[in-house]
Amino acid sequence: MPLTKQLSIAIIDRNPALKSGTSIKKVDFPDPRVSTVTPASISFFKDIGAWDYVQQHRHAYFDKMQVWDYTGLGYTKYHARDVSKELLGCVVENKVLHSSLFSCLQKGLIFYQKNDCRKTIHPANLTSMSLQPSSSSVGMADSSSPSSKGLAKLELSDGSRLYAKLVVGADGSKSEVRNLAGIKESGQKYSQNAIICTVEHIVENRCAWQRFLPTGPIALLPIGEKYSNIVWTMDPKESLERKLISEDDFVKAVNGALDYGYGPHPKSSLFGEFSASGCFEVPPKVVKLVSERMVFPLSIMHADAYVAKRVALIGDAAHTVHPLAGQGVNLGFGDAFALSKVIADGVAVGSDIGEVTLLKKFEVERRVANSTMMTILDGFQKAYTVDFGPLNILRAAAFNAANLIPPLKRNIISYASGEMRFPLFA
Repeated sequence: MPLTKQLSIAIIDRNPALKSGTSIKKVDFPDPRVSTVTPASISFFKDIGAWDYVQQHRHAYFDKMQVWDYTGLGYTKYHARDVSKELLGCVVENKVLHSSLFSCLQKGLIFYQKNDCRKTIHPANLTSMSLQPSSSSVGMADSSSPSSKGLAKLELSDGSRLYAKLVVGADGSKSEVRNLAGIKESGQKYSQNAIICTVEHIVENRCAWQRFLPTGPIALLPIGEKYSNIVWTMDPKESLERKLISEDDFVKAVNGALDYGYGPHPKSSLFGEFSASGCFEVPPKVVKLVSERMVFPLSIMHADAYVAKRVALIGDAAHTVHPLAGQGVNLGFGDAFALSKVIADGVAVGSDIGEVTLLKKFEVERRVANSTMMTILDGFQKAYTVDFGPLNILRAAAFNAANLIPPLKRNIISYASGEMRFPLFA
């Protein structure tokens, strides 16, 4: 049994699903809130036993992706076989991911109750966090223990008080843990919103599609059966207008954005692509909107530090990115995996898991990986907010290079799949 299984863990979260669970019915339309999970993240879910639950519910593996430019000057297609893989990713509803992790947690709670270990859920908010004065004796304690010296003291909205060796802030972009720890962040709001929704086709969609438009990208992602998820980035004013137009007009707008709207199709023969699998394809037509249209403002944010004494930040609490490549959630899973390894290594040698010297190993590893991805995505966002002739040609050249130079294409696919090699020639 791993030594980390002996740790006492408290989850502080007001999400009612943690107490009552989430009801997922196969007859329901797919929820518009989805995540594109990379092969690396799928492996993480398999390792912790959560992927079996995902496979029991609606999900969509895809092994190819087409990306193109509204000018008609460039496109590229990615296939899993280009890197000798079976898939590029899997699109899953967020509620299914949540439930899969909760199912593992429930099994853990039952197991640990039998073994008299503490695994608790507190449906409350964190209201204050402070460090207790240090002493020569630093040990794990709870609210009833007299030995709380040097630990983090947490006070909750329900009046509870906890003491912890390590507080993991996984509480989103407006992280209260980050705020209470005094960790600053830098970033900016993009002058863009994203519309997300679920749409229906006549045929099943088995490919991930993304087209770069003058105001931002539009993505069409398979979600299983004959449904797809739309993520459409545009300026805030346009997003509010698109949200309010009729469903029929919205469907027409989506089909236009994924077809001849804004510009012509790229011509495959111009770029030396003659095989059917390499030719440009038109995405399947959308016939119906089957969910509400949700609008979210977009931003980029990076915490000045991921760790402090007795504190570690992961996921959106540490960084947020543009959704154009669907990498945000995968960066968060990468954080969780890296932090779990550092904690396990610390426990194995008897280290204090809340000490900054140990936690810095996690920060060094993840800051490099996250910063690289954030820089790439921010660069794409900026490059596609300018409609300028010479720049359009440069963008098209980049698409065509990725399509026609196998080593470059392989590295891009490997990097986006979570192998975290910089997407340059191998």
